[in-house]
Amino acid sequence: MSRIIKIGTRGSKLALWQANFAKQSLADIGIESELNIIKTKGDQIQHLSFDKIEGKGFFTKEIEAALLNKEVDLAVHSMKDLPTEKVDGLVVAGVSKRENPADWLIIKKSSFDADLTLNLPKNAKVGTSSARRKAMLLDLCPGVTFEDIRGNVPTRLRKLAEGELDAILLAAAGLIRLEIDLSEFEVFKLHPKEFIPAPAQGVVAYQVREEDIELRRILKKLHHSEVSECTNVERRVLNLLEGGCHMPLGVYCEKDKMGNFHAIAGFAKTWDGPIIRKRLSYSTNFQLADDLFKELQS
Repeated sequence: MSRIIKIGTRGSKLALWQANFAKQSLADIGIESELNIIKTKGDQIQHLSFDKIEGKGFFTKEIEAALLNKEVDLAVHSMKDLPTEKVDGLVVAGVSKRENPADWLIIKKSSFDADLTLNLPKNAKVGTSSARRKAMLLDLCPGVTFEDIRGNVPTRLRKLAEGELDAILLAAAGLIRLEIDLSEFEVFKLHPKEFIPAPAQGVVAYQVREEDIELRRILKKLHHSEVSECTNVERRVLNLLEGGCHMPLGVYCEKDKMGNFHAIAGFAKTWDGPIIRKRLSYSTNFQLADDLFKELQS
């Protein structure tokens, strides 16, 4: 390939890590690329929680528009931020390996209590803007209160260290990828089968124009089909529930060494409502998401 691939990305530290990961992965197979930073609606509106921002795709729409307008050739997204509805003219041409899909509870040392549930003090104040995380935490630890918290990972950790919060909830994948020193805090590592992550959490998606067959062929070399088999199940459940980032929904699917698929979902109608949990195991991922969706409706 003679052209230099223009990569569209958000400007946060984690987004830049993901974009540079894609850039290095392309370099490893002899393809040159450069980064193009694009501000999204989600980056610009920092004072509202996700459920108060209208619509879906507020971390992706501007990047997708740049892709369609041929300002960039490749969009690199956290797959959990990518809406499930297909955008005309665009396709996901590959996905990365999956980093740890779990959520971690980062606790201020002065608030840590080893004898209490999740090591949180009674009536702990926890920072998160995610309806899913609120619902999951309330299910495990009734009595916690919440404060909406936005910003990139380092900003949220600074707010925890300097503010009145007892803890915050963050995706393990971002903390691991950014190699953040958490020694000033206590870390409670929540299990993804109990504290169910967002669909496709820990996965990076590569989105391109449908017509760009040359680049699609190249990205096949970076694609991890076994990850895609599982994230397809997770995102299909999200799509059937017609949900976005504001929905209190966790879905996690994994494939065992025998080739069987195990999927678990947790869904609440509101962030402070009861969670419905369902599990299914199939020898194939065919129909697994649809049947899990039906179970959640029963």
